[in-house]
Amino acid sequence: MPFTAWKSHWYKLTTSNTFSEAAIISFFNIVTSVDTLTATQSLGINQTLVSSKQVFEFGFFNGTNNSTWYLGIWYKDIPQRTVVWVANRDTPLKDTNGTLKIGARGNLVLLDHAGNAIWSSNETTATNPVLQLLDTGNLILREANKNGAIDGNYLWQSFDYPTDTLLPGMKLGWNLDTGIELYITSWKSQDDPSSGDFSFRMEKLGLPEIFLWNNQVKVHRSGPWNGVRFSEIPVVSSNAVLQDNMSVDSHEVYYILSAINQSKFSRKTVSWNGEIQRLVWVESSQSWKKLWFAPSGECDKYGICGPYGICDSNAFPVCSCIQGFSVKNQTEWDFRDFSNGCVRKTRLDCGRDKFLKLQHVEPPETTRVFVNRSMTLQECEAMCLKNCSCTAYANVEITDGGTGCVMWSDELLDTRMFSVAGQDLFIRLASSDVVDINNGSGGSSGKNNNVGKIVGITFGAVASVILGLSLFLLWKKRKLKSIWQRKTNQKGSYERPQRIERVISASRELSGERTMDDLELPLFDFTTLTMATNNFSEGNKLGEGGFGSVYRGRLVEGLEIAVKRLSKSSGQGNEEFKNEVKSMAKLQHRNLVRLFGCCIEKEEQMLVYEYMENNSLESILFDKDKCCLLDWQMRFDIICGISRGLLYLHQDSRLRIIHRDLKASNILLDREMNPKISDFGMARIFCSDQTQANTRRVVGTYGYMSPEYAMDGLFSVKSDVFSFGVLVLEIISGKKNKGFYSSEEINLLGHAWRLWKEGRALELIDSSFGDSYSETEVLRCIQVGLICVQERAEDRPTISSVVLMLSSENASMPQPRNPGFVLGKSPAETVSSSANEEEYSVNQVTITVVDGR
Repeated sequence: MPFTAWKSHWYKLTTSNTFSEAAIISFFNIVTSVDTLTATQSLGINQTLVSSKQVFEFGFFNGTNNSTWYLGIWYKDIPQRTVVWVANRDTPLKDTNGTLKIGARGNLVLLDHAGNAIWSSNETTATNPVLQLLDTGNLILREANKNGAIDGNYLWQSFDYPTDTLLPGMKLGWNLDTGIELYITSWKSQDDPSSGDFSFRMEKLGLPEIFLWNNQVKVHRSGPWNGVRFSEIPVVSSNAVLQDNMSVDSHEVYYILSAINQSKFSRKTVSWNGEIQRLVWVESSQSWKKLWFAPSGECDKYGICGPYGICDSNAFPVCSCIQGFSVKNQTEWDFRDFSNGCVRKTRLDCGRDKFLKLQHVEPPETTRVFVNRSMTLQECEAMCLKNCSCTAYANVEITDGGTGCVMWSDELLDTRMFSVAGQDLFIRLASSDVVDINNGSGGSSGKNNNVGKIVGITFGAVASVILGLSLFLLWKKRKLKSIWQRKTNQKGSYERPQRIERVISASRELSGERTMDDLELPLFDFTTLTMATNNFSEGNKLGEGGFGSVYRGRLVEGLEIAVKRLSKSSGQGNEEFKNEVKSMAKLQHRNLVRLFGCCIEKEEQMLVYEYMENNSLESILFDKDKCCLLDWQMRFDIICGISRGLLYLHQDSRLRIIHRDLKASNILLDREMNPKISDFGMARIFCSDQTQANTRRVVGTYGYMSPEYAMDGLFSVKSDVFSFGVLVLEIISGKKNKGFYSSEEINLLGHAWRLWKEGRALELIDSSFGDSYSETEVLRCIQVGLICVQERAEDRPTISSVVLMLSSENASMPQPRNPGFVLGKSPAETVSSSANEEEYSVNQVTITVVDGR
């Protein structure tokens, strides 16, 4: 009981009519420890227990909108309250008159203002129970010992009832004798601790591995425990050694979280939005740092490549078939739907089959496998070979050079390739397939045989390419001839238009002679897209800009698509078309629009994308009738989603891409309002070591271009960050940034900057929010926006820092400086935005401002 509670209790004792010496003695017996609560005491809404070394605190805290109260445990000395356990997460108190006490049946009971029990722990046989909060974060019920010692014989403990967090020493798994399962479940939202949609649960069958579930759907798998760690967990640096433990026997299957060396606090949690996070507290920055998190990429999605597929995050596309297998449905595969996976090339012949060794892999799901921890790998191979239903085998653990035997008898699902780490997996194939694979990679043939095979394969490949190119050019020639003939006069004379020359050039570059094989991008024929869009009808038109029009379509297979049809009059459409294909063909991220393919036919250039049900962010955000559909939580999620997509472009993809035209109309929203960055027509691909470039042709949109880009043609990741900052402020305010300057008033950036300096930043928010927003979250986002739009590029953060600032309430954030393009100019110096596309020169740099695209 804290001091304020002692003082209140003492006042009641000394002012009551029953005050006596016995009462004084009783009082001093009550307050001998602040980390315990006895059967004669109770805990009120403004009272807490604090562990003996001041590590954890237990008491009541506010829920959503401060209208509900919960009983929980949090870190005592961390500035931003970090709750690690909640007692009554699904039965909150509705007012401040709650009381916790130890009941007559030796259990904890939470009472509301009417004395009704809204939560209780299980009953115990305690005769003199004491509640105590330990420095481990464990809340325990035990028998009161005369000497106050804790003997470990707990009658009840909070560690047996985890909520969304694992602390060092906590277990996650199964008691096989009682059938009791311990698992963690996410909060419903960032401010609502009630049970959410995501849970992290141990599978008790096969090898120990943990699955992330979204309600009843598996979304991520930890990989099996390999004796050191779960196979999906990366090897972290030596200054943050993970020494988690696994307890597996006939009575239990438990994963036990360990502390991390050189870190004061650490925890593992499942976030409200479905992320497993391993976090450590960093004293220097006074913030939580993610050691790792999942899902963090395409390969983290459960079963993404289907049966017998293998996922490699460093490849494009990320899914391929295991050697000896081929794609089951090529059409779906071309559309990046890998769920049907792969099938064997050759039927197995049980007595003659062989094994293909794959190295550095995360083994497939092990829910239904045979496990023998004492067998050698050689014994495992012999047993698998004799069992005609065995499809693969491996060691159970990687310790001591590999121990034990695990065998699969079903389809191999959710296999993953790593560049390092992982373990060996032996796949059963027909003998002929293994021989072919070995020969193709050098095998064990003699030197002369290898030379002969290499020459033969090379000659065959060259001949195939020549034949393929000849057939393609012949087909193209006939297609063009038919076009020309339809346009010739009766004498057959025809002057080849320049537009068709560009189409031929683009088709050669994209379709076969240069990059098509490398890009692996499907080609759609014109007829297919005409049928899909109802002959490009007005009723199917989604939007229009300087580049042309976008149409909604539906393929015969039922897939909904969006077709971007470049206008024949678009002066820069041809370059944008090629640029967009090259930029997007190798990109895959949940916050980027997926490019399905392209069409170059009948003087047409079209791009085929996934269809976005809710159109662009601009179409909702700046519409006074629709903006109310975007509440604060949605807008915050959109901001975070855009930042993650930009992080992928700048840092996590195989290519470093500068978008150069990030704006509200280029952020599309899917059915669940998830944001996806689109329109890469102006994007630039950087080398891995390149940080900036200069151009004499500046392209972009009013109000989103950074000063150094608009004035000097200098662009980098920091120019994209500037555009992102403008977007953030627009999303918060629901107002457009009017452009570089205005003759009458400052633009949105200046308005936000003025409010920030005057301490009135919350006045920036869209009035449609009402009171349903988090002030701290909004202020954090405004500060992020202003930091991103600072005039000097070197003052702006990288997008990785932005993602950290948005995801952590405790992240250190600098104070913003003057934003770019704030001071006004005279009307004569103001650039007109009335034209759809206008060129002008600044410091001999040609600027093309494309507005309303």
